[in-house]
Amino acid sequence: MREEEYIRLDATALAGLVRGGEVSAIELLELALARLARWNPAINAVVIELAERARRDAAATLPAGPFAGVPFLVKDLDGFLAGAEFTASSRALLGYVPPRDSELFRRYRDAGLVICGKTNTPEFGLVGTTESLLRGPARNPWNPAYSCGGSSGGSAAAVAARIVPMAHGGDGGGSIRIPASACGLFGLKPTRGRTPMGPDESEAWSGFVQRHAITRTVRDSAMLLDATQGYDAGAPYTAPPPQRPYAGEVGRDPGRLRIAFSTRSLFGRDTHPDCVAAVRAAAALLEHLGHEVTEAHPPIEREALVHAYLVVVAACTAGLVRQIGKLRGRRVRGRELEPTTQFLATLGEALPAGEFEFARLTFHAASRALAPFFAAHDVFVDATLAFPPPRIGEWALAPQLQWAIRSFSSVLPRAVMRRALDHFAADGLERTANTMLFNMSGQPAMSVPLHVNAEGLPIGVQCVGGFGDEATLFRLAAQLEQAAPWIERMPAEPAAH
Repeated sequence: MREEEYIRLDATALAGLVRGGEVSAIELLELALARLARWNPAINAVVIELAERARRDAAATLPAGPFAGVPFLVKDLDGFLAGAEFTASSRALLGYVPPRDSELFRRYRDAGLVICGKTNTPEFGLVGTTESLLRGPARNPWNPAYSCGGSSGGSAAAVAARIVPMAHGGDGGGSIRIPASACGLFGLKPTRGRTPMGPDESEAWSGFVQRHAITRTVRDSAMLLDATQGYDAGAPYTAPPPQRPYAGEVGRDPGRLRIAFSTRSLFGRDTHPDCVAAVRAAAALLEHLGHEVTEAHPPIEREALVHAYLVVVAACTAGLVRQIGKLRGRRVRGRELEPTTQFLATLGEALPAGEFEFARLTFHAASRALAPFFAAHDVFVDATLAFPPPRIGEWALAPQLQWAIRSFSSVLPRAVMRRALDHFAADGLERTANTMLFNMSGQPAMSVPLHVNAEGLPIGVQCVGGFGDEATLFRLAAQLEQAAPWIERMPAEPAAH
């Protein structure tokens, strides 16, 4: 197979060629590794290479799964790969090698995927751009001066660069949808409990986190979800089972859907004109396709939900740092954490248990309030990101703020820390304002690559379905993919070194 053919085919097509004997798994792997060698110096997408391990896997007898022989990347977060270092881009975890696979990764193997590396992520996935101090920034293949988003930024950058046709991601506040938007890809966050978290976790961030993948085509996402969804032994909850395989929803007529759209920011104050234009163009396309489209905004109490979101993330970061200490057999030292992580962990330790529980009650109440909205509307559409992708370094903490966190975070009075949380809530989620609500409600949501701005940067449109209703989203996404094809759009090749 020539490289020109490899980069134009999705995972489903590549797997079909392997099954038909037209190409071998090792041939596909070598094409992926050649592109990795050429692209990675420019975008820093893959931080742990597993080439020799992947060659052994590709040469062996692979499971007869739907993606047998297809090269694949997993994020260095959101799951353990046995025998491969797991760092979550944190110095606190350097050298840690888990002894067993996460259930999700076991299902990837059973699907026949050949895992050839681990991708870049911000420390513990806490922010919406992939620029950790340990790993350095992952860059957007469309323009390396810009961010590829986060926290699954390395995965999105690798897929956009056509290193692999799809890659693993996790989403606790938009971390699949944000990088999919920034890199011009399709990204679905499944319903809470749809994919497995075990055996080493039961939930993450109080159920905000769900795991799936970033893909170039809708059918790859659907077929991979078929291969990985379903009950995980010992899990505290599970999503309602689908009526039929998701792959069967792709191409099925979605019917005349009741679609609400909004250009307003959910957790922020403003929406950039580029993102407004993307939503309005999507609404016009949806109306042209025969759907009933109305402008409407979900009923939410912004300030209360933003505060609740940050309280949960801070408390869970504190718990994670404790867990890492137990895993390593010693207390995590402050200098092993980035300033933002250190601040959130310290804040999480200072918050009373009652405030954490009140935050949980707040977001559960919001889910109840959203239910009538989604009873009246099949799908809600808005901008995935409220602003275009930022330049690398644009979201970095000011040096004086980093110094203050390092110097005083462990001794600041609780009242001062609470004021700092409120200050962070006022501005910290402004750019990534539209994704978190649906982590809190547990609903499926997807970013669809329908728009490109004047600077050539992708702008994704978010579509949200009712709880448990990925089927409607897959039908709608496939209709949009046919009406406004995006798979042929790809970034220019990097300059030769």
